[in-house]
Amino acid sequence: MSESKFNPRSIILLMIIIFVSIIRVAAPLSSDFKEIANFSAVGAIALFGGAYFNNNVKAFAFPMLVLVLSDIFIAKISGYGFFYAGWYWTYIAIVAMVAVGKLMMKKVNVGTFMASTFIGVFLHWILSDIGPMYAPSIYPATLAGYGQCLINAIPFELNFLYGTVAYGAVMFGAFEALKAKYPYLSLAKAA
Repeated sequence: MSESKFNPRSIILLMIIIFVSIIRVAAPLSSDFKEIANFSAVGAIALFGGAYFNNNVKAFAFPMLVLVLSDIFIAKISGYGFFYAGWYWTYIAIVAMVAVGKLMMKKVNVGTFMASTFIGVFLHWILSDIGPMYAPSIYPATLAGYGQCLINAIPFELNFLYGTVAYGAVMFGAFEALKAKYPYLSLAKAA
């Protein structure tokens, strides 16, 4: 039998990612943006892509595309440059989170979701905070400077953790509910 070109599972997964991405793009428009900085859906999108897309291109490309497009939009709205110092460390951290989703969430449940979230956010913290070491006069490029950067990043990383849990609960919960109602979405080969 030949595979159908119409793939409802992939389309629904992508629609969930797009819906949650709109919230990330809208966040800088909020007057409380500084207080909610890093309370974003990017970590949840990375874990979601890793958990549900069997195709590695889709699993890694969709979260990275969301990150690139939302970073461009946020840079335009906020006035910050897109290529901020060490930006690629943030992208490496998101790739690591997709890998965590692929490796740890072969079976999606609350336990694997929470474990993947904590490990993914921890990797995001230690990898993305290498970036500020490359910004002039923020932190010295030493182990002590990196340690200070990690300490100063804790409030932002906690927001990232909270955002990953909240958005992840919505995304994973929505798709699992859809799978329960429409069993054909459970087909592993469909994504």
